[in-house]
Amino acid sequence: MPARRRIPVDEGWSALHAWTTSEDRDAVARPTIATAVRHTVAELADAAPGRSVEVRVPPFAAAQCVEGPVHTRGTPPAVVETDARTWLELATGELAWADGVASGRVRVSGQRTDLSAHLPLARP
Repeated sequence: MPARRRIPVDEGWSALHAWTTSEDRDAVARPTIATAVRHTVAELADAAPGRSVEVRVPPFAAAQCVEGPVHTRGTPPAVVETDARTWLELATGELAWADGVASGRVRVSGQRTDLSAHLPLARP
């Protein structure tokens, strides 16, 4: 069962659309970026349920996903961390997973951190 969403789906896709279609993404309002990030992280958690990998996009979102060993406290055994712009580029397919990791824009540690099977996210 998917986790309770904090961002309504329509609102999330709308924020993502606003970001992707902006001529100047650096000028997109912070609340719009926050909504797009929170929504897409929740979409990933729904698409890849589990608790073995923690995806972090500070300061906006963090979620556990991917089946495997579960952690209950402390630092999880597998972590993916990136900034909001990189995350949205991954979520939309503008940036390939391997390129993000190779360039250092996506930091990974632990097993099961290859999210390429789950990105880009499918849009309705």
